[in-house]
Amino acid sequence: MKEHIIVRTVSKFFSPFIQLYAFYVIAHGDLGPGGGFQGGVILGASIILYIIAFGMDEGRKRISQKFSDIFVSTGVLLYAVIGLLCILAGGAYLEYAELPLGSHHLASHLGIYGIEIGVGITVAFVMITIFFETAKKESEQ
Repeated sequence: MKEHIIVRTVSKFFSPFIQLYAFYVIAHGDLGPGGGFQGGVILGASIILYIIAFGMDEGRKRISQKFSDIFVSTGVLLYAVIGLLCILAGGAYLEYAELPLGSHHLASHLGIYGIEIGVGITVAFVMITIFFETAKKESEQ
């Protein structure tokens, strides 16, 4: 792809805007269409676009296997911790209104935001991991 200057320039220009839109989708998932899964797919796709345009080596420089594994685990851990905090506060798993964050309304909103962020992180980095693993297998053949 080194000779495709237009593809590289366009992907480098649009990637931040695509990522900003992904964060918007994640943040507004509790009030409208979207959420963690959809935003995570958009975020992962923007990073995969960059990797396709600049190559696997450049992509691995930006996102190592260890970095990707940490973020996959962090997203799942965030989801689980919020659920366990709900149980410790006296509610059911993911009963956000029981979180001790002021009013039930505020606790519900903050709880769902945390869940959406955790799902978004996990989905984005699982997509990136699948892409790297698939591309690695294809290059070995």
